[in-house]
Amino acid sequence: MHRAILLAAFGLGAVAVAAVVAGPAMSRVEQPDFRIEKQDGDVEVRAYGPLIAAEAEVKGQRREAINEGFRLIAAYIFGANQPKAKIEMTAPVEQQKQKIAMTAPVTQQGGGARGEGGESWTVRFIMPKAWTMETLPTPSDSRVRLEPIPPRRFLAIRFSGFAGDDAIRERTDELRRYAETHGLAIKGEPVLAFYDPPWTLPFMRRNEVMFELADGTTG
Repeated sequence: MHRAILLAAFGLGAVAVAAVVAGPAMSRVEQPDFRIEKQDGDVEVRAYGPLIAAEAEVKGQRREAINEGFRLIAAYIFGANQPKAKIEMTAPVEQQKQKIAMTAPVTQQGGGARGEGGESWTVRFIMPKAWTMETLPTPSDSRVRLEPIPPRRFLAIRFSGFAGDDAIRERTDELRRYAETHGLAIKGEPVLAFYDPPWTLPFMRRNEVMFELADGTTG
């Protein structure tokens, strides 16, 4: 009995160590470059240069949507394209709710609007810097599209742990309050960014909520 308990404890310990090692190892992939213009605790004002995203729009609840979007874009970078080229994995995976108009008789816009199709989300990977719009392979699945992104500035907050709905809502509200207090004009729905594979231990995870800053906003 004692031997079985020791073996079980050893096995759990090995799994924990593997998670500690594998999480950061899987996260050491290319990430988009940005310049920090201002840092205030966990809050940053960031400036990003031009980027290219592979993205897909999916409907459903947040967790189901990011899983489906991840599957579609992962298939693209692993060879579901013409001419079946492999593209390096990057981080983070980004997710952003899209505004949808309600169905008649009442029309409404907003991130939380629900019509016949439910919530709609854009899930995206930023493509490695080595690729251009001219050299990136064409997606085989029409649900995946390549989009050039112009230079942008973001108000961002970073946090660890599980990125559940409550944690995301708390950081989103914190960013809104920060923007209002500091006279920053934000626009659009928040961008959610997840950097780690699901087996990463919670305290080692990197999650972010970001709001794009309106043109002319200073940090």
